[in-house]
Amino acid sequence: MSWAEAWRIARRDLNARFRGLRLLLVCLFLGTGALAAIGTLTAAIENEIEGRGQELLGGDLEIELWQRGLNPQESAALAEYGRLSSGFRLQAMARYGDQAAPIGLKAVDADYPLYGTLDLEGRVDAPPPGADEAYLDRGAADRLGAGVGDRITIGTQTLAVAGIIATEPDRLSEGFQLGPTVIVAEDLPTRAGLVAPGSMYQTKTRVAFDDVARDPEAVEEELQDRFPEAGFDFRTRDRASPGADRFVGRMSEFLTLVGLAALVIAGIGIGGGVTSYLDARRQAIATLKILGATSTDIARIYALQIGAAALAGSLAGLVAGVAITPLLGLALEGLLPVRAGLVIDPLALLVALAYGVLVALVFAAPPLMRARHFPAMALMRARVAPLARDRRALGIVLAGLVAIVALTLVTASNPLLSAAFLGGAVAALALLAALGWAIRRVAAALPRPANPITRAALANLHRPGSSTGALVTALGFGLAAFVVLAGVQTAIDGNIRSRVPDQAPDYFVLDVPRDRVAKFEQLVRAQDGEAAIRTVPALRGAVLAFGPEGDMTCTADLDEIPDGAWALRGERGLTYADEVPPGNTITRGQWWGPFYQGDYLVSVDEEFADAADLEIGDQLTFGVLGVERTARIASFRRIDWENLGFNYVFVLSPNALVDAPHNLAATIELTDGTPTGPLLQALVREFPSSSVIEVGGVLDQARTILEQVGLATLAAASVAVLAGLAVLLGAIAAARAARTYDTVVLRVLGADRRQILVMQLIEYGALALALALVALGIGTLLAWLVITQMFEFDWLPHWPTILGVLGAGLVTVFLFAIGGSLPLLRAKPAQALRAL
Repeated sequence: MSWAEAWRIARRDLNARFRGLRLLLVCLFLGTGALAAIGTLTAAIENEIEGRGQELLGGDLEIELWQRGLNPQESAALAEYGRLSSGFRLQAMARYGDQAAPIGLKAVDADYPLYGTLDLEGRVDAPPPGADEAYLDRGAADRLGAGVGDRITIGTQTLAVAGIIATEPDRLSEGFQLGPTVIVAEDLPTRAGLVAPGSMYQTKTRVAFDDVARDPEAVEEELQDRFPEAGFDFRTRDRASPGADRFVGRMSEFLTLVGLAALVIAGIGIGGGVTSYLDARRQAIATLKILGATSTDIARIYALQIGAAALAGSLAGLVAGVAITPLLGLALEGLLPVRAGLVIDPLALLVALAYGVLVALVFAAPPLMRARHFPAMALMRARVAPLARDRRALGIVLAGLVAIVALTLVTASNPLLSAAFLGGAVAALALLAALGWAIRRVAAALPRPANPITRAALANLHRPGSSTGALVTALGFGLAAFVVLAGVQTAIDGNIRSRVPDQAPDYFVLDVPRDRVAKFEQLVRAQDGEAAIRTVPALRGAVLAFGPEGDMTCTADLDEIPDGAWALRGERGLTYADEVPPGNTITRGQWWGPFYQGDYLVSVDEEFADAADLEIGDQLTFGVLGVERTARIASFRRIDWENLGFNYVFVLSPNALVDAPHNLAATIELTDGTPTGPLLQALVREFPSSSVIEVGGVLDQARTILEQVGLATLAAASVAVLAGLAVLLGAIAAARAARTYDTVVLRVLGADRRQILVMQLIEYGALALALALVALGIGTLLAWLVITQMFEFDWLPHWPTILGVLGAGLVTVFLFAIGGSLPLLRAKPAQALRAL
């Protein structure tokens, strides 16, 4: 029989609505749809970052420096490559009437922006603001209650609001700000008294290359070689927003694993669905064999049917994935560089389709091969003499698994993580298969209960043709999906509670002049005599080199920053102290004590020290305002990061930094009931060059971000849960079809409907309770991996909630079992026997 003839028979036998193969359709629809949406969205974001890199960065190359700008030699060297645009970035306070608000002040020169356009509400491609003008972000305008034409005060300067920002082309590359953006002229911070020696500010200088084909990475290396001690922090158009890149990468990894999990669970449903479908077609297969069809003919006919259904389900999933991408883009617009609208990425769709087809092949091959090699009479009596396994199906399954692994390693952004996930999925399947075998053996070895209903339910677990194996796999993955969902969600909630404390200072104040500390404390005491005030020196510096003396590693030479050693990336906060800071505990080494005047020393966070492979006695070289300071590691500290105060990875001995220009940072904690408004107004009025940050707004922002992560995780993981529920329904439906004959026999022998229902509940209850602990272990492990290894959060689950969700899953299993048993109760013995 040729393939064309096989297709003609397959098409005639295949129901137009895919009756019998709907579970396969649903499972592939969910899995491929999730992967298509994930791949398309990720590709859209990555293409946007790559295609708009110059606009997102504001140049081809950017140099960031803290507390200084480029000197004439550095500026001249950078100008050799093209046109420059420079400016300041700092936290400040804006006032309008009685209102004051923290803002992210962005001072730009006349050449801003080098790429893209600055658009105002009602005005496209606006020029940079004039000397006495300011452009306000909508959030700043709403917070201050100011509009176009009003006059606001920043520092010592009064400016006219000349427009409301509609589009800030380089917003994504600016990073996190403790307030909405206000754009002003480049010299405004200096005129307003906000920029002075010791002030906490950042400069950004961008260059648009004269030769657009020039490699920005090569320019970066050339500048590092020419100015090795400058402490430059570079960004290029290819990595315009490292934070967004990392976020997109992590979310892509997580969502891809969710899609793969949905497909793995779907595969279980596919196997059960194909088995049930072929079992229902046993008479047709037997008839074809009697009429002369060979085993190869049977394989071709039903492989074509299953392939058509798999292709239909996968294509429907692709369509759904593409259709949902605009909604995801709309939700993420403004947060990530993605534009709302229809996006089609052929590679992402092909990868999703390939996954769907391969998973269908792996899980459909065993039942299809079993039906291929058996004679007509064996098929006729398959109810009581189940088909034996075909060992040659193992080769097909292994080939499909190898193809899936290869596809994963080639396409995944983190191949090791994806490979580990697939290995874990295979291990989980093997564990559940072993558990199913063990349940059958134990059930067969147990003494027969005296109660006939219980005896029959126990026999259903181990009798020939038992669906125990399929039910164990389906129930195990379904219950584990519930546990994963609860574990991830409650752990994120736990991080919100721990990382965003309810008790925190009322204000952070930056750039408090050292010579006005007494005036600052006097002003606060005048508003609240019992207020708790803490001040610390605040500087910025970059780690230029680290390691043992004589064998130090230059940070600039690292191809990749080690995991956990994030403090090596760019400039970080530095401070000095005579005593161990509050909330810190010395774990190794010794503190230097007050009045220390020896060699420069530094105390380091122990987690950073482990990540950077540092030991007591090693050295760190810091670049501070263009000057190198090398300090020896005297101690490691454990930092209480949950304490929302001043926490520094690096605390140096006072003699190492006291001569560097710097100001102080302060926290203010008011007594309960003290109004905050009068103090805020007084601080803004008396210390116009300082930045006052209300902690409540920062906490709300942090809670919102973590809650959004939790919501996105919940929505994504729901796909796997839906797949698990579909598989569970399919397994129960398949078991119901296989038990119609048994139920009819029991009905003929006198069993009533109540007894049959109780028998089903006992069977499912025994399975579910046996699987509960296994599902709890598998689900908890997967949730722990997602939280700690992927999101890098603390593992803080709420066990009562997890156990409650697991209990709800058990209840769901019972409800499905009851729903699946109702058709058995309505089956008419005469009609069912005639159909056999």
